[in-house]
Amino acid sequence: MWRDNEPYEILTRDQNRHGARHDKESLQANLDALSELSPAGFSAGLHIRFASPLIYVRTYEDAWTKVYDENAYALRDPLVFWGLGVKGHTRWSAIKLPDPFNILGQARSHGLVYGAVISCGPITSRSIVGMAHNLREFTDEEINEAAKIVHNLHLAAEPPTELTRAQVEALRLLADGDRHAAAAAKLGISESAFKARLQSARVRLGARTTAQALKKAREYQLL
Repeated sequence: MWRDNEPYEILTRDQNRHGARHDKESLQANLDALSELSPAGFSAGLHIRFASPLIYVRTYEDAWTKVYDENAYALRDPLVFWGLGVKGHTRWSAIKLPDPFNILGQARSHGLVYGAVISCGPITSRSIVGMAHNLREFTDEEINEAAKIVHNLHLAAEPPTELTRAQVEALRLLADGDRHAAAAAKLGISESAFKARLQSARVRLGARTTAQALKKAREYQLL
C-alpha cells in the first residue's frame, strides 16, 4: 500500500551526468503548479516500480486519504489500473474499467466529483497523477497543462540508473555489517578513502546520510 513520503527536503540535485536527477526546486514548483490546477486535490505517484512509487504526494482531504489507505485502494483503484495500462491522459468519467469496490463512488462522497488522470514514462518506471475538481470537468486546456506538469515531475524525480563499482562495494560492505575500518581493510584502502566513497555515493543518490543512501540504493535496485 502506498504511503506518503516525507516532503521535498529529502530530494536533492546531483549535477553529475550519471547522478541522481532528483531536482528539489523543480519538484516543488511543479507540485505547486499541479495544486493550483486541482481545486479538490491531487495524488501523484512518481516512478512506480515493483508496484510502489519512489515518490508519492497527495493533497486530498484527510478523511478520504484515511479511507483510501485503510482499504488498500491503491491496489484496486481503476485510475491506477488505467495509468499502468495506458500512457496519456483522460477524464475519470471516460474510464470504463470495473470498479467493484466503488472507489470512484466513494470519492464523490468526499467531494472528488470530477477528475482527470495522467500517465507517463515506461511501464518499468511509470508516473501516474490523479487530479480532482469538485465543481466541473477539467477543460482540455487544463488537462493539457497538467500533462506538461506531470512530464516535468517525471523528469525531475528521475532516479539514478547506476553507481560506480567502488560506491557499490562500499555500500555493500556496510550493508553486511562491517564498520568503516574493517570495510576499508577489506578493500585495501585507507579509512578516509572509504569515507570518501561513501560521501560520493550519498551525493549520487541524493541522500543526507549513509543509512539513507543504503535505503535508496536498495529501492533503486542498484545493490
